[in-house]
Amino acid sequence: MAKQPKRSSFSLVSASSKPSGSSHGRKMQKKSSHSRKSGEKSGNVIYWCKTCNVPLIGKKCHICEGFGDEVPLGQPGDVRFCSPYERDVLSDLLLRDYNCSPFWKRVILLNKVPGDDRNDEVIVDGYRVGFLYFDLLENDYFFEPTPEGASIISNFTTKRYVELHPTKKRVGGKKLRLEAIDSYSDDFRKNSPVLLFMGSKVGVGIALEDPEKFETSTSHVLKVKGFVKGKLELNRKIPSMEKVIQANFPDLEKIESEAIRDIRDVAGKEKYRKLPVTVSFSGGKDSLVALSLAMDALSTKRLEAFFVNTGLEFPETEKFVHDFCNQYGISLTEEKAEGAFWENVDKFGPPGKDFRWCCKVCKLGPANAVMKKCGQKNELCLTIDGKRKYESFSRSKTKATEMNPFVQGQLNIFPLRNWRAFEVWLYIYWKKLPYNPLYDMGFERVGCYLCPSSLASEFKRLKELHPDLYSRWYNHLLEWAKSKGLSDSYIDYGFWRWKELPAKMQLLAEKMTMSTSADEVGNEFSIDIASGYSPCKDGSYSMELAVSGVSLHEAASVLKVLGDVVFAGELGIGLLKTKDATLKFFRSGNVKITGRSKKDVEKLYYRATKQLLRIAKCTGCGVCIHACPVDAIAVGKDGKIELGDSCTHCGKCTDSCVVIRYSRESFPDPGNI
Repeated sequence: MAKQPKRSSFSLVSASSKPSGSSHGRKMQKKSSHSRKSGEKSGNVIYWCKTCNVPLIGKKCHICEGFGDEVPLGQPGDVRFCSPYERDVLSDLLLRDYNCSPFWKRVILLNKVPGDDRNDEVIVDGYRVGFLYFDLLENDYFFEPTPEGASIISNFTTKRYVELHPTKKRVGGKKLRLEAIDSYSDDFRKNSPVLLFMGSKVGVGIALEDPEKFETSTSHVLKVKGFVKGKLELNRKIPSMEKVIQANFPDLEKIESEAIRDIRDVAGKEKYRKLPVTVSFSGGKDSLVALSLAMDALSTKRLEAFFVNTGLEFPETEKFVHDFCNQYGISLTEEKAEGAFWENVDKFGPPGKDFRWCCKVCKLGPANAVMKKCGQKNELCLTIDGKRKYESFSRSKTKATEMNPFVQGQLNIFPLRNWRAFEVWLYIYWKKLPYNPLYDMGFERVGCYLCPSSLASEFKRLKELHPDLYSRWYNHLLEWAKSKGLSDSYIDYGFWRWKELPAKMQLLAEKMTMSTSADEVGNEFSIDIASGYSPCKDGSYSMELAVSGVSLHEAASVLKVLGDVVFAGELGIGLLKTKDATLKFFRSGNVKITGRSKKDVEKLYYRATKQLLRIAKCTGCGVCIHACPVDAIAVGKDGKIELGDSCTHCGKCTDSCVVIRYSRESFPDPGNI
């Protein structure tokens, strides 16, 4: 049985009681108020006025005229307001684990940080109270409090606690045995977080055993995460969104005027003044604000929104785009990819985060069609785009304007480049703009419903909200996995979202003892290109191919002619590096070529396809063996050539190859795709 707590120094407040004010917050305010220069802004902090209990864009609160405390954020610091769905999830978890929901009515911010799937820092009343995350193995959400969060939650509950014997030794980060524990409850489980009490300190730890096994355990039973000194309490004030807007109003006006000026500075130039202005309107929050700013900056008669309908949009997104433009009198051009995705998915397989053939097929093609129509009347098209540098590390150097390297004749203007999601949502609430309802339904992003960049938590929501869309994609994935000799679990746990699995997914596969190696491709040799070149986030270019009739081992061997090859058979990947470009060949037959320019990518494409043709059609005639000056070629057991590591990449064997010289095989020209 669990021992009874000895902690008489702590008063337990019921969940319905009103929390008292925090003197701790007021002391911290004075300490941090001058830690940054005036006007300086960082994406890695958010400011919080403890007097008015509101988050701030800048350091100053425009209600009390005081200064806010800094709340550090994990990178990239794209902090946002907690959505109604996320608020419900958080509340349900707190009620389940601690029989209280102290944060329910409060302003809650979430900050995305690295994790296996969704993982958000939870910020309430200026405290980082915990992490709301989605566990891939459990297929569900969990909440782990920080020491600050544990201290606050302890005011409302007697559940899930462990009381430690007071000691002057440092225990933070340590694993403890039973003798270090005075008492504990019996309502937690192994690997779950527990509230810790030690003298005047409150903190959080992770149970390493079920409580019923504490008494018999001969090993460690608890890992301490950390403590805070004294009791932390929630602020007496619970502000409305109107109060949050009021506290930030001058800063909101400032960033609005700067964004409008950015648009007018470009669109108002004499050489551009007569050009129409398009706004890329995807139905997401960023493009919504970009369109709203454009409406304030320019005459609506000059504006035209364009919507690239990938054929994979949520029904809510399509409806919202049309409804918004109709409501505000904005001309809308919708360019549809129709069934382009489904027409190509059998050839290229599921798209991956590192193999986005779908973007060029479903987005770049229609976007170029829009710009082509614009270019029939004008040499240049101005487009206002909602891209922000805080969305990812790769966008951190976004400039005010730039020519789109992937859509000819398009000059992009980025008025939101320095905004965080916090400013975007605050602007939406300030202007009372209608927004895509998917944001309130559990989706952080509202792009294509089957996008590999979607989180597992979002696929779970897709299944709940649109079972028909989910079933079509899920069943297709299962058939694809079966054809590659992969298990259903490979699909269920989201491994399909990468061609080259990141470390976190490799570890998950090891934990599950699941094979991630796909079967080799078929025998008939062919090469397909996914509609030319793809944009890469870092400004480089890539090309995605689907190759059949060549095994990974064969490709890794023959591509040595072109440069250094790293072959990782256990991971199902071969990597070729040349001076100007890189080629990845996956066991599934997918190939990705990346380079600094289109010319570099195209050059490696033509050189590589020759070699793949060569090994696919090889008869083992031996002509190339005699042409090799360093004896790096031999005929393998399968009757085809194999190249050794002594290859000097001289290319003489290629010049002598009968297959290449006399073959009439032709492959798609990437320039014409």
